[in-house]
Amino acid sequence: MAFALLGRDTSIRGQLWASFGLFVALLASGIGYILYELDLRRHDYQILNLAGQIKVDAGTLRQQAEAYLGTNVFSLAQRGAGTDLALRALRERVDHYDQVVMGFKARELKPELTGRAEPLRCNWDERSRDQLDVTVAFWEDFRKGLEAALGDDLHRPRLVEASRYILARGDALIENTDNLALAFQVMMEGKLRLVNASVAGMLVLALALAALILLLFRHRVLKPLDATVAGFARVAGGDLGHQVPRTGAAEIGRMTEAFNRLSERLHALFGLTDRINRGHDLNETLRFIREEFSGFLPVDWVAVLLASPDGHHFSVERVSGAVHPFHGQREVCSPMLDQAVSKGRPVLYDAPDKPPDNACDLVNGFAHEGLASALLLPLADLRDGGAVLAFASHQVKAYTPAHQDFLESIGAQVSHILGKTVIMEGLVVAAIQGLAKLAESRDPETGDHLVRMSLYSAIVAEELGKTPDYADLCTPAYVRALHEFAPMHDIGKVGIVDSVLLKPGRLDDAQLVEMRKHPTIGAEVLRLCEARMNERGRSVFKVGIEIAESHHEKWDGTGYPHGIKGPAIPLSARIVAVADVFDALTSKRPYKDAWPLDKALDTVRKDAGTHFDPQVIEAFLAALPRILEIYERHKHV
Repeated sequence: MAFALLGRDTSIRGQLWASFGLFVALLASGIGYILYELDLRRHDYQILNLAGQIKVDAGTLRQQAEAYLGTNVFSLAQRGAGTDLALRALRERVDHYDQVVMGFKARELKPELTGRAEPLRCNWDERSRDQLDVTVAFWEDFRKGLEAALGDDLHRPRLVEASRYILARGDALIENTDNLALAFQVMMEGKLRLVNASVAGMLVLALALAALILLLFRHRVLKPLDATVAGFARVAGGDLGHQVPRTGAAEIGRMTEAFNRLSERLHALFGLTDRINRGHDLNETLRFIREEFSGFLPVDWVAVLLASPDGHHFSVERVSGAVHPFHGQREVCSPMLDQAVSKGRPVLYDAPDKPPDNACDLVNGFAHEGLASALLLPLADLRDGGAVLAFASHQVKAYTPAHQDFLESIGAQVSHILGKTVIMEGLVVAAIQGLAKLAESRDPETGDHLVRMSLYSAIVAEELGKTPDYADLCTPAYVRALHEFAPMHDIGKVGIVDSVLLKPGRLDDAQLVEMRKHPTIGAEVLRLCEARMNERGRSVFKVGIEIAESHHEKWDGTGYPHGIKGPAIPLSARIVAVADVFDALTSKRPYKDAWPLDKALDTVRKDAGTHFDPQVIEAFLAALPRILEIYERHKHV
């Protein structure tokens, strides 16, 4: 059965299990045999021990007889105690010898002789049986003669005659006993040699079995695997049209078939991805996607939608196509978008005949432009909070599960291509945010200050984007930039000495002058970074510079470092100023406890028109439920 599992069509798993089973069976058999033989050897050692004991008995009988005849018999006889002692010693040796020899004869040794819980069964070879018969016959004759020498009078045994009898036949008794012990020893040495030979045979068998299994494994697994790997290498070298021949075990064959399907798909998609990859910015890349994907699936409209920083909605980042389903709408809410992001795979959508009254923004937008089908691809590389590439078509039921599988297979590449246009600025922003976090970490009492105030800033900017005055400025891209750069507002504090930065009380005039340098320091750092990006034809840090330099300016012109006022203060800095102060008031600092929310909100309202931009305060208060949700989630405790 095990060897049948090693057949050519058997799976690798089956072959491994069969090989493992053979080894386990052989190992179990070997261990069982060795344990059995070890138990028998313990029996043999007990038998040899008893044979040694009767050798001692035979020698002791002769020594006792010599000692007894060498004493003053008459004086001992007068002292009956000496005679009794000699007789008792004689009886003990004779009885013990008799029990052992008779046990050998019966092939069963009693527990009192071995110390075991049950009788010990004995097996003799031919030589041992022959010698045992001789020894038993001699002993029976010897004991009969000894009893006759002692006489029938139990009260007056003839120890002198018995001792003379023992001396006369003692050498013969010792010789017979020695011969028996030697026969047993030879028998047991033969058994030990047999055990050693058996173990050696099992070892040879195991090695032979291992060699056979390895040979079969090499012929039926390794060689086909080498051929398959060679085919893979050829495809990896660029020959995407090459088909790897199927050989070997079932798993290798299935792997080969799957790889061949993959190479076909790669061959077909190679040209597609090559062109998409040539896009220099997100708009161009999205246009290439719409043009190239039209050869694989119906596409009338394609867009990138990004989740808001707090995850409440999606914003339409870029669009390519003749139709515009959302007509300038910035925030798009849809369970389908959330589903695509949470599942991590494409989601199909087919429009109903009539959208329900409570339909989401996405469904209403598609219905408005007559887009009957959609396919939503999550983009893992583009945004941590969630991003979706949406395809839509006027055709009814335009997308099938095959299209869904196609997008899923190429989704990682598309996500990577779309993400590459923001990788550089993302890396730079991450590095600067790391410096901002480093600056914040010098003050251990700030908790998640950067997280909270950046989310507050993004929420306020979104709220401002709903007003006519700021609809054009507060775009989704601006909101994201504000969220990314808001944590850099105090980056200049890396240049402030600890004695000032970490002072647990109010600062004196000189220390205030030192502290008020941090906006200028931060702006200089970011201007240097911006200059490097400008050399490459890009601008990344404009919003960050505004925030770092102007977040301490006040609406009435009493702020620092430049004392500018009103609309001259960049909007980004006006927004961050509110978020920063509100979080500072509601957080514990070295020199104060956290303020209650009501007190902090009253202060923010009161400072509208002096410290803060009144319109920013209006947006802040309008978005207060979302801000308080962030506060509760990340509050400094």
